[in-house]
Parts: sequence; C-alpha cells; structure tokens
Amino acid sequence: MRLIPVLALVVMALAGLGAASLPGQAPPAAGPAQIGLQPYVETIPGTELTIEMVPIPGGSFLLGSPEDEADRSPDEGPPVQVSVGPFWMAKHEVTWDLYDAFRHTGKADSGKDFDTDDPESSDVDAVTRPTKRYGDESFGFGKGQQPVIGMSYHAAMEFTRWLSSVTGKAYRLPTEAEWEYACQAGTTTAYSFGDDESALDDYGWYADNSDFQPQPVGEKEPNPWGVHDLHGNVAEFCLDHYDAEAYAAVDAGAEGPVVLPTEKRYPHVVRGGSWDDDPPMLRCAARYQSSPKWSKRDPQQPKGIWWHTDASYVGFRVVRALEEDERLKGLRSQITRDSP
Repeated sequence: MRLIPVLALVVMALAGLGAASLPGQAPPAAGPAQIGLQPYVETIPGTELTIEMVPIPGGSFLLGSPEDEADRSPDEGPPVQVSVGPFWMAKHEVTWDLYDAFRHTGKADSGKDFDTDDPESSDVDAVTRPTKRYGDESFGFGKGQQPVIGMSYHAAMEFTRWLSSVTGKAYRLPTEAEWEYACQAGTTTAYSFGDDESALDDYGWYADNSDFQPQPVGEKEPNPWGVHDLHGNVAEFCLDHYDAEAYAAVDAGAEGPVVLPTEKRYPHVVRGGSWDDDPPMLRCAARYQSSPKWSKRDPQQPKGIWWHTDASYVGFRVVRALEEDERLKGLRSQITRDSP
C-alpha cells in the first residue's frame, strides 16, 4: 500500500475533516491557503485564453508501485519513499488553443529545424516556436479544446519557456515524482479512484471508450485534488529522462528526485496513458518512454525536433513550484538538430 502524503494528512486534520472515504483512498486535501497555495487562473497576455492552476500540497509518498499491484512493470520499482514540495498543476492538459497562441507569438526557431520563419535569428536565449509540420498537425482530430498532440519533448519544453516569459511566472513540465504524486492525490490505490478498473469510464479516455481519438479536455471526473485527465486522453511528457533503473538510485526520504534531461532526444518519461491504451497503462505508477519510432515517417535527415509524425497520443501539462528547486531554475531543452 502506498503511504498517504504526510502534509495532506496534516492539512486535513487542521481543517477538521471527518468525512468517510473509499477504501484505500484519503479525502482530498483541504485548506490550501494554510500552506500558502490558492487555486488561480492564469490569463495569457494579449488573449482571452486561460490556464486553471490547481494547488498540490507538498508531502511524502511512495514513488512506484507495490510489488503486489496488478499489471505492474519492473521499471515501477523498487518503490521508494520520497517527498515533493508544494506546487500548482494545470487542471487540464495543454490544448491546441493554448499551443497555437505559443506558435503565433513566439520567436522563430533560429534555423534549428526546417521551414523557419526567421532563419537568420541567432538569439540563443530567445524562446523559439515550432516550425510547420507535414500534413494535418491535429491528425484529423480537430483543435480548439482538444489536447495538443504529436509535439516533441523539445517543443513541450519550449512552450513552458514561452509561457514563463509572457506571464513572468516560472512554468515547466512536472518531474516524474511530482506527476505521480499529483495523480495519486493522497490515495493508496492503482488509480486515484481505487483499484477497480471498471470505474475507469468515469475518469479517463482509453482504448475502450475513446472512439479511437483524443477528446476535449475536462469532460471526465477529476481526481481527488481536482485535476482532470491524468488517467488517459493523452499521455503526458514529464521533465525527466527515462531510466528503467531510476528508482534504485533514489535514497529513501529523498526530496524532489529527478533525472535531469540532457541533449539526447530519447528517451523521456511519459505518464498517464492515452486514448489508445488499455487500463494498465493508465495506472498512477505506470511508466512509458518516448521513442524514435514516434518519428519514423518524418522524411527529414536528421529528423525534426518539433513534431512527431507517429505520436497522436502524446501531449503534456504544466506545473509551477511554490519554491523552485535550484536544479530546475532556468532549465531549458538542450536538444538541437544535431542531438543524438
């Protein structure tokens, strides 16, 4: 059984919560103001677009799945007790509306990819924007409030840099530990709603109910901390490089474990499962990794760094730490066209 986050229990006790909860599931953390966090809505300057940010109380939890959890994979262990600081997580996955705002207002990509708008730009500190891609970038699924899909890890990282630059707040991708902690939301079960995958229809889009495509964000029930679509819809990039043995290298009690990214294109951690996956991949502890196969139909040599031609099931969401880890301050993608 996973351990319920310590700070979440403290907050609940202070709030005097006595409501019954499902077996293996703690009530949602209450009273975020007591730990310095309030929900807020970020409005993108110059637009009417917004991002709802949900407070996630910091605490301690068991990263990885218990050895007796059904359908677990070896890379989900050994489970290790770790802690994360308080942060905000976007209530929804990044949508095409938001991503297109980035594409239309960011600076050109300095010639690192094909078909740039400003190939002579040389400002290495400028936020860059995606180049045009081949064919329908939405894979025929539409845009608007649909989750953005098919972008690369580099593109997701650049989106967060752009968002930080236009809002003045430090947004980024969640670390793998933050993502699992937020998904678990104080529960001790395989999914945030329990162990019974038959309840999944109420909480996520997956292979059996998605009509073979992603769906507009926020249509399913949120997890106990108010975050939608952590189970399914689109799989979500995390900040970390993927390492199958990562948990074995984490000391018990470690604060904010993360496998920092490098210039390598692959593999990066992807979490949550997608509209194209079966229930086991939608478990809180399930891990997946990005792959060169995601761009196998890209005719460029070397392959482009912004889009995947074969990853219509991958997206991302953003987070913002209450107090940023020194290791993560100013972190940006190091990937270029020359990256292996």
